[in-house]
Amino acid sequence: MGIRTKKKSKKLDLLEMPNSERMRLMREVGEALRQKIMEAKLWQSLTMAEELTINGDVVCKVDQQLNGLKLESATRNYR
Repeated sequence: MGIRTKKKSKKLDLLEMPNSERMRLMREVGEALRQKIMEAKLWQSLTMAEELTINGDVVCKVDQQLNGLKLESATRNYR
């Protein structure tokens, strides 16, 4: 294994930041966290599903292996 190098992140001081910039930063961070929570809930529900169907094609069933998707079959319907 290689040696891990730590990136030095720029530290922000919220107390020295202007109010408008602080509020914008907090909104962006909050939106990013909400999006990650939504993605985690989606993945959790997908793992609990007995059958996963996308556009009428069965992608995954409990008793079968994961089939996956082909790009050509997904784009064929849109031509």
